[in-house]
Amino acid sequence: MRVLIVGGSGYLGRELVRLRVTAGDDVGATFLTARPAGPSPVRWLPLDVRSREAVAATVEEFRPEVVINASYRKADWASTADGPAHLALAVSRIGGRMVHVSSDAVFSGAAPRYDETCAPDPVNPYGAAKAAAETAVRAILPDAAIVRTSLIIGDGDSVHETLTRSLATGQGQGVLFTDDVRCPVHVGDLAAALAEVAARGLTGVLHAAGGDDMSRYELGRLIALRDGLDATRLPAGRRATSGVPGPLEVRLDCAATRRRLRTRLRGAREFLAG
Repeated sequence: MRVLIVGGSGYLGRELVRLRVTAGDDVGATFLTARPAGPSPVRWLPLDVRSREAVAATVEEFRPEVVINASYRKADWASTADGPAHLALAVSRIGGRMVHVSSDAVFSGAAPRYDETCAPDPVNPYGAAKAAAETAVRAILPDAAIVRTSLIIGDGDSVHETLTRSLATGQGQGVLFTDDVRCPVHVGDLAAALAEVAARGLTGVLHAAGGDDMSRYELGRLIALRDGLDATRLPAGRRATSGVPGPLEVRLDCAATRRRLRTRLRGAREFLAG
């Protein structure tokens, strides 16, 4: 398979690149500012998704069978909302397929759970940008796959894991929210699910998150225990009183997607077990 991974230098993107290279695919991957170092069978391509012309030129040059969009700039509407639209337009011109990574941030948290049929109802700018991207991609490419996910965790190098270690060792500042609930997913599981969606040509809205819903504080405690740190040192707080905008409890119901996927999406209590 000839696959272009947009945002290939990012956290999720790097895992996608590794998986597709291992699978023997012809892989192109994009970066915004710094090309990953070292020899690689990957064709690294500079790309700013905010430029419609640059996106069109890159996709036309590489001509992938499928584009996986894992690009991520949380505070930038043009990257988060406009960029996926530019990608969808470029893909539509060459006749390829697209897998777009979305987020549970498209939901307000007002409902107990959100399945794949639920319409977005975002409450902050990032969620609104993600919802706008979903709308644009589906309008341009009705057969695209929109994959919503949750908080991404790895084997020690994710943002939340880094924050947890700094708080548990007294080197960082801040708190872990006890009322901010998500369904954490392991980066390896998510990348494998996205790769499966791309390889099998699955379409429509899918939810790819872990099977356990928990607060950021509970997640932090599990990370600290796995890493042999003192979990009692983790400071707790409430998002509702912090002034930080965004939804509180967002639980993704992934039942329909799990029936479609062969990839198993583990819960955090399993993948963080010591």
